[in-house]
Amino acid sequence: MASISKLSNPTPASSFSSTFSPRTPQPKCLIRLLATPAATFNSKLSSSKLSVRTKPSLRGSLVVRCSQSDGNGNPVKRTYLHDLYEKEGHSPWYDNLCRPVTDLLPLIASGVRGVTSNPAIFQKAISTSNAYNDQFRELVQSGKDIESAYWELVVKDIQDACKLFEAIYDQTDAGAKKQRLLWASTSVKNPAYPDTLYVAPLIGPDTVSTMPDQALQAFVDHGTVSRTIDSNVSEAEGIYSALEKLGIDWSYVGNQLELEGVDSFKKSFDSLLDTLQEKANSLKLVSL
Repeated sequence: MASISKLSNPTPASSFSSTFSPRTPQPKCLIRLLATPAATFNSKLSSSKLSVRTKPSLRGSLVVRCSQSDGNGNPVKRTYLHDLYEKEGHSPWYDNLCRPVTDLLPLIASGVRGVTSNPAIFQKAISTSNAYNDQFRELVQSGKDIESAYWELVVKDIQDACKLFEAIYDQTDAGAKKQRLLWASTSVKNPAYPDTLYVAPLIGPDTVSTMPDQALQAFVDHGTVSRTIDSNVSEAEGIYSALEKLGIDWSYVGNQLELEGVDSFKKSFDSLLDTLQEKANSLKLVSL
């Protein structure tokens, strides 16, 4: 879904979006980030002391199509993701956030220009990883209730991601000046479909795709960079009209999808709170 931010009175079942400023220590920050040129990012990265660990699910540094120089004699790895933005104005974002957030660095270097998360993503990240245990233990032992502890865990992830993208924020002069269409979680669920089905036909200027692992890998491996979003408008309009004639109510379908989406996120949020409660109970027993 859409990008998230921590607000003063969060609604658990929702995904939030707001402009952020990574220079402030406040938790009010957005992970929906715009990218800097690869040369600037690689320059910042080479002078830092951050260690980069690639996720096992991502094959190395994705698929490298060619190499160029960054102007200082250092090679810059390029993929089709760079071309999506530079040639078509379409921004590829990564639809996942977990610890360590430094896993984002090779993705950014490969052309990813933003990152999104939601309650379902955080539910999976926190419940399947030990990377949150130390901070969670400290929060529980300091007297934090479960929901407050949850927000502190995810806000830390958001703030740490913002730090990685601070150079991007500076390069884009605080970015986010134009409202853009965002295609969310563009992976296919039906294995009979082409694995880039929800990416390839939606490429166009001032648009964004948030891609989970499999969609991102697929497009880097065999995607085609070409403006497609308005290439078959008359055909799309014909299909739209034909479905209406069959009795499909587009307004009803849209509302139903929204309700089901929110309900799914609410279930993920509630499930995560239950998991954290079980962890908290275990920690209290250990501390006695």
